Amino acid sequence: MISAIAIDDEPLPLEIIQEYCSGVEFIKLEKKFTQTGEAKKYLERYPVDLIFLDINMPEISGIDFYKGLKQETMVIFTTAYAQYALDGFELSAVDFLLKPYAFERFKVAVTKAKEYHNFLHQKQSEEKHIFIRADYSLIKVQIADILYIEGLADYLKIHLDTGKTLLTRMTMKGILSRLPEKDFIRVHRSFIVPFARIKSVRNKNIYLTSDIEIPIGVRYEEDFNKAFKA
Repeated sequence: MISAIAIDDEPLPLEIIQEYCSGVEFIKLEKKFTQTGEAKKYLERYPVDLIFLDINMPEISGIDFYKGLKQETMVIFTTAYAQYALDGFELSAVDFLLKPYAFERFKVAVTKAKEYHNFLHQKQSEEKHIFIRADYSLIKVQIADILYIEGLADYLKIHLDTGKTLLTRMTMKGILSRLPEKDFIRVHRSFIVPFARIKSVRNKNIYLTSDIEIPIGVRYEEDFNKAFKA
C-alpha cells in the first residue's frame, strides 16, 4: 500500500483526487491540504510515499515546496498550466497531470508510482528492469531489452533491441550503478554493452548480435579482456 497526501489550494481538485484514490486499491490517501505550511508540518511527523502536488500555489509554488523537502518522496504534479511540465520533469517527478484529467489518466500516473515504489524496495539481485526518465515521463525498461548504451555529453542514448532509443539525462557512472554488474560492462568512454549481446571480438572491436560494431577504448581494454574471458 502506498501512503499519500494531496496538496492544492482549491478544494475541488482535492475532492477529485480523493475520489480517484478510492478507486485504486494500492493508494491510501492519508490527508488533504490547501496550505503548504500545514502539509510540511505533517510530513515532518508522518512521512508518506507519494505527494499529489499542485504547482500554482499562492504561498509557495509546488516546485519550490518539493525542492525544500528533506525527505525523498515520490511526487505527481498537478496543474492547469502545461508550461510547468518541464520543471516537474527536471525534479524527477513520477508523472505530470494536466487539469482536468480523467480517472484513467490518473490511474496511469499512480500505476507508474506503484511500479517505481516496488522497484525501489526490491533487492538488486531480483531486478529485471530499471526506470529511466525520458520523454517527460518515467519509463520502465526491461534489462534484457537493452542492446547497448551510448554516452552523449550530459545525456545517454539507450538502444533497445526493438529498434527504439531512449534519450535520458544521466551519466555513464549513474546508469552503471543501476545495472547488474555481472551483466554489463563499460568498454569505451562512450559505450556500455551487455555481455549477452556480444557475438564476437576482433581487432579491438566488439560485434553485437545485431551486427553493430562497438570500439574498445584503450583505457577499458584490460578490464574488458579479463571480464570477457572469465
